[in-house]
Amino acid sequence: MNITTENILLIGSALLFISIIAGKTSYRVGLPTLILFLAIGMLAGSEGIGKIYFNDPKTAQFIGIVSLNFILFSGGLETNWKTIKPVLWQGISLSTLGVMITAASLGIFVWAISDFTIYEGLLLGAIVSSTDAAAVFSILRSKNIALKTNIRPTLELESGSNDPMAYFLTVAFLGLVLNPEESIWSVFPMFLQQISLGALLGFLMGKVSRFVINKINIDFEGLYPVLAIALMFFTFSLTDFVGGNGFLAVYLCAVYLGNQDIIHKKTIIRMFDGLAWLMQIALFLTLGLLVYPSHIPPIFGIGLLISIFLIFIARPFSVFLSLMLFKMKLRRRWYISWVGLRGAVPIVFATYPLLAGIDKADLIFNIVFFVSVTSVLVQGTTLSLIAKWLHVALPQKAKRKTPVDIFLSDGAKSTLEEIRLEDDNPSIGKKIVDLHFPKNAIIAMIKRDDKYITPNGATVLEDGDALMILAENRDGMEQVYTTLNVYDREAE
Repeated sequence: MNITTENILLIGSALLFISIIAGKTSYRVGLPTLILFLAIGMLAGSEGIGKIYFNDPKTAQFIGIVSLNFILFSGGLETNWKTIKPVLWQGISLSTLGVMITAASLGIFVWAISDFTIYEGLLLGAIVSSTDAAAVFSILRSKNIALKTNIRPTLELESGSNDPMAYFLTVAFLGLVLNPEESIWSVFPMFLQQISLGALLGFLMGKVSRFVINKINIDFEGLYPVLAIALMFFTFSLTDFVGGNGFLAVYLCAVYLGNQDIIHKKTIIRMFDGLAWLMQIALFLTLGLLVYPSHIPPIFGIGLLISIFLIFIARPFSVFLSLMLFKMKLRRRWYISWVGLRGAVPIVFATYPLLAGIDKADLIFNIVFFVSVTSVLVQGTTLSLIAKWLHVALPQKAKRKTPVDIFLSDGAKSTLEEIRLEDDNPSIGKKIVDLHFPKNAIIAMIKRDDKYITPNGATVLEDGDALMILAENRDGMEQVYTTLNVYDREAE
C-alpha cells in the first residue's frame, strides 16, 4: 500500500490508535512501549502485514527533528532547577565527556573488528553515543522507579542534554568520512561554535520567551501552548541558522522557562507532555516503517558484538571515567551505566549517512537499529530489577509523594485565609504571575464586586479584591503575606 494524500489520515490514525492500545497493556508483560511502537511500524511496513511502502529517509529525518524538539522541550519544562543543581556538573560531564568517550571507544572497536575505516567506525560510535531522552523519560516515569539520592535527576539531566553532543559528533565524523583528507582537529572550531552559540541563544531565548508569554495578552488560554510551540521552533531554527546547536538551545530554553513564573504554566506543561508522547509514537512508527526486517539478520553477528561492547564495556567505561572526579558510591555508578538506553535518537541520526550517500550508509542504519532495539529490550526491561540488585531503589513506602498525595494524606495541614487588598497595596495592578507567589500556596478564588473569579497567571489584581488563599502550612501563609505586602494578622 502506498501512502497518499487520501489515505494518510486513515493510516496514521489507525496506527496511532493501535499504538496507544498496545502501550496501555505493554508493561503488564514488562515490555517498554517504545519497542511496541517500533514493532507496529514494522508490521505495517512493506515487509509486514500492512504492506505500507515507505522509503523516504529525508521525511523520516524531518519527522525525527520535529519530534526531538517536542521531546527535549517537554523534558526541559519538567526539569526542576533545585533538583538538578546538586548534580549539574555530574550531568554535564556525562553528557559531554561521557558521550565523547563512548563514541571514541565504540568507534575504535568497530574499526578493529570490521572493514570500517576509522572515520566510519567513529561515525557509527557517534550515532549511538547518547542515551535517548524519550526512552529514559518514558521508562523511568511510566515504571515509577524511585531511586536513592540524586540518581534519577542525574539520569534525566544526562539524557535530556547529551543529544546535542551526539548530534555534533555525528555531523563532524560524517564530514570526515566524506572528506577523509581533513584532520580530526578541524572539527574543534565547529564544536566550540555549536556549543557556545547553542548555550547562549538557549538562555537568551528562554528570557525572551518568558517576556513574550507574560506580556502578550491572548484572550484564549488554549493559544498559550501554541505560542510556546512557535517560540520553541524559532529557538531551534534561529540557533541552527547562525551555526549553533539547535537541540541544546531548545533544551536550555525549556529548562529556563520551566523554572520561571509564566502565565498558564500548567496548561503549557500538560500540552507539551501530551505532544511529547504523540511525537514519540509518531517517531517510532515512522522509523519502524523505514526499516526492512529482512535486512537485519545479515548484520545480526556484528550487531550483537557491538551491542555487547556498548552495554558492558563502552558505556560503563565512559561513565566511570567522566564521574571519577565526583564522590559517588560504586553501585550508583554501575546503575547509571546500566541506564544507557538507546532509542529513536540514534536511528534518526543514522538517516544522515543515508542522505549523504556514503558507501556503508545502509549497513550503519541497520546496525544502529539493531543496537537501539537491543538496548531497550535488554536494559529497558531490567531497570527495576537492576535497581533492586544494586540496592539503589527506594522501598515503596519511601517513594516521593506528589503534592496531591500530600494534600490528601491524613496528616496534611492546610491553611485557608481571606486577604483583602486595600488601595495603597503595591500588589494592585500587577498580574499574579509577576508576584512570584510561593510555590506552597495558591490563590484559589478572588471575590470582586460580589462576583467570584477563578484566577490564573494573567489575572490583574484590583483594589478591594478579596483573595482566598490556600497554603500548605502556616509558614506558607506567612510567605504569602510578605509577597502581597500585607501584615499577617495572626502574627500581630
